[in-house]
This record gives sequence, structure tokens and C-alpha cells, in this order.
Amino acid sequence: MSDSNSTDFISPSTFILLGIPGLEAAHVWISIPFCTIYAIALLGNFTILFIVKTEPSLHVPMYYFLCMLAFTDVVLSTSILPKMLIIFWFYSREINFSACLTQMYFILSFSAIQSGILVAMAFDRYVAICDPLRHSTILTSPVVAKIGLILVLRGAILVLPYPFLARRLPYCRTNIIPHTYCEHIAVVKLACADISVSSYYSLSVVFLVIGMDVSFIVVSYTQILRAIFRLPTKEIRLKTFGTCGSHLCVILAFYIPHLFSALAQRFGHNVALHLRVLMANMYLLVPPMLNPIIYGVRTQKIRDRLLQPFTHKGT
Repeated sequence: MSDSNSTDFISPSTFILLGIPGLEAAHVWISIPFCTIYAIALLGNFTILFIVKTEPSLHVPMYYFLCMLAFTDVVLSTSILPKMLIIFWFYSREINFSACLTQMYFILSFSAIQSGILVAMAFDRYVAICDPLRHSTILTSPVVAKIGLILVLRGAILVLPYPFLARRLPYCRTNIIPHTYCEHIAVVKLACADISVSSYYSLSVVFLVIGMDVSFIVVSYTQILRAIFRLPTKEIRLKTFGTCGSHLCVILAFYIPHLFSALAQRFGHNVALHLRVLMANMYLLVPPMLNPIIYGVRTQKIRDRLLQPFTHKGT
């Protein structure tokens, strides 16, 4: 005898997202910090986009890349949070198979795009510090636009096989996903066939994208530090390094949670399932909240533009 959740089928019409397994009774309470994080992320990133758009002095490569980062932050957080809140508040756990694969594609592709944007921002800092006289001629607006297009195409093309590989698998065990969203490994583990091709491709893309991007960032900042240490005074060195502070904080906020989540998903079999699911959500939600705060606090031009209405009102 079989029930509705374990009926033999090749391609399910819907999956069931459990939310955070083991913490179902606390879903409503868990939704409060998640909803707060999402609201702050939307407010902060749309504020960054608005400030850069309306302030002509910010129409330079560094802030163009920051706008790209803000846009990817909005897409990543919006890819998972609305459905998660529907699960938590209304217990509507079903998700269409195609919608599940689409969600998976958006999360993975925009994560790859965001990693590339961090590389582009590192290159911008490298040129600005190591070759400042040529910065405006190297990173022109058309060049910035081409870099953005290349990053989008890279993310879109590299991730495209993920949903196709997942779609061709037979799912004859269960359609229940113990997660809040359609995380790639959580989905393909439900298949009753060999998933080595999908798994190996996933690992290859992770090592290719993250490995290359982190290597490029390390090389860029090695050259930046060498240039900074050659500056004549400590005051100038600190001031120059301060222009990289925001970017370094954003890099750490993106890669460290991503690394812990990836390791926990693949090798953390002794880590409780609800902790793995929580970490997988935090790495997609916390950086979009932190990025605008980091740039808003540490970047004087953005901070001054943000406080301008209040300072005018005070005078």
C-alpha cells in the first residue's frame, strides 16, 4: 500500500516544501526575524539604487557595480522569502515542479552573478589604487556595461544545465523536500536514479566559479596592498585602504556564510537538518541585508546623500 506522498511516479507535478524540519511549531516565530531581514534588505538596496540614480556624482564605476550588487541582492532574497512566508503563515507547502526548478535556477544563477560582481568591484579598486591616472579611461561606462553583461551570461549559461539535469531524473521515492526552498541537492536527492552527473557538474561549477573568483580577488588585493605599503605616510596608507573596507566586508559577508552552508549541505551529515536548512537560508538572506548597511555606513558619499534631507531640515 502506498500513500499520496510515496506513489510511484517519474516526474511529479508538485513538490512539498516542509519548511524547517523539526521546527514546524516555531515557524510563525521564526518568520518574524526572517521577515524583518527581508524588509531591511529591500529598503536598503532600493535606497542604494535610488541614491546612485539621483546623485550625478555617484555615476562612476564603483557605484555602478554597487547597483548591480543591490539588484542581485533583491532578486536573491525575493527568490526564497515570499514562498517561505507562505509556508510559515498559511501552511501552503506545495510548489509546482517547473516553479521549483525555476526557483533553483534563479538562486544559483544570481549567486554566480553576485560572485562575479564582487570580482568586478575588486578589479575597480585595483585600477583605482594601482593605476589611478588611467582609471577613468580603463573603466568607462561601456566597459562597465560589457562587464555586467558578461557576468550575467556567465551565471545564466553555467547554471542552465542544473534544472535540465534535475528534470530528466525519475522521482519515484517521495515528493517531499525537507527545506524552505528548492535547494539543488535537496531536490536531486529525491531521485531514484544515479545523480552523480548532476552532483559532479554542481561541484565543478562551484569550484570553477568560486575558485576563480576568490583567486582573482586575492590577486587583486595582493597588488592593492603592495601599492598601499609603498605610499609615503601612514595616514595616506590608512585613507587609501579605507576605500577598500566596504568591499572587503561585503566579500566576507558573501563567501563565509556560503562556504559554511555548502560544507554543511554536502559533508555535515552529523549536523542537525534544521541547522543546515537555517544556514542555507541565512547565506541567501543575511548578505542582502548587510550589504547596503555596510556601504551606507562606510561610504561617505552615500552617507552624506542619505542624511542630506535631515541636515537641510536642521538648517
